[in-house]
Amino acid sequence: MNYEKSKMFLLLSVLTLVSCNLSQSVVAKPPQQQNLQTTPSSLPSQPNASNLATPLSYKIETYDSQVMGANRTYGVSLPPDYEQNPKRSYPVIFLLHGGHGNATDWFVPNKGQALKTVKQLYTTGKLPPSIIITPDGNDKRGSSPYRDPEYIDGPNGKVSTALGDELVKVVQSRYRTLKNPDFWAIGGLSSGGWGAVNGAVNVGLHNLNHFSVLFSHSGYFQDKSGPTNSPIIYIKTIPLQAQKRLRIYLDSGRSDIQEIEEAKQFTKVLNKLKIYYLFREFPGSHTWQYWREHLIDSLTFVGEQFRFSEIRNGK
Repeated sequence: MNYEKSKMFLLLSVLTLVSCNLSQSVVAKPPQQQNLQTTPSSLPSQPNASNLATPLSYKIETYDSQVMGANRTYGVSLPPDYEQNPKRSYPVIFLLHGGHGNATDWFVPNKGQALKTVKQLYTTGKLPPSIIITPDGNDKRGSSPYRDPEYIDGPNGKVSTALGDELVKVVQSRYRTLKNPDFWAIGGLSSGGWGAVNGAVNVGLHNLNHFSVLFSHSGYFQDKSGPTNSPIIYIKTIPLQAQKRLRIYLDSGRSDIQEIEEAKQFTKVLNKLKIYYLFREFPGSHTWQYWREHLIDSLTFVGEQFRFSEIRNGK
């Protein structure tokens, strides 16, 4: 290709991106990180066609939460080849629900339909087979249409600790998981998205030994309870080495004006701290249709980070 043709190709590429009406911002390549385990982790391979022919399924499980002082539930979907490979360990993805939600929200047809998206990503190789966990994120007040769940350690229960530490240990004890936090992701939508980037901060940043990959759909990043539970403030306080490990994905629909503005303010902080992130705006609003459509984007990002960590830790 000659110089003039190269310029034309570049121009067309730029125009195509503009016409897609999509904006994204990335700060630097993923940083080199310490190998957090003595033996390099190996991600499971893409499931074969016979395993993928069977529909993915999920179960609702119960565990005794000492932190919350009550039985708690979570949804779990195991990889399609989990039973056939008893010596294989898997990465883990926590999906948090939003306001007046519960552990089934991400799975049921009229809401998240997550297993349809996950199967598509397994088939195309964009996400390695993973253990999908959907916690009950409600505090001791239960679910209500009049308030959001508080993914914090607060007066209504230590939800951040219950999810980010206690439930992690339950999952590790019940399933074959990779232990390296580079292979653990946490994300969600709306207040769950806030809980998830608070899962980068409250649930994640307060549990840095468990999670490195974080994603948020239509989330917000400041909370009235104070700076400890406001990602835009709290993230500045975490150790430098922990900042280098983090990889964060954010998106929001353009009709969610407040959420987009908060996300943009948050990315300014991420830029200043040189934390690796991807932020995207899409057409859409604060609806399950939007979250269903763009779960594929966040989980593709998660898959990319898992693959990058495999290469890095395998060196």
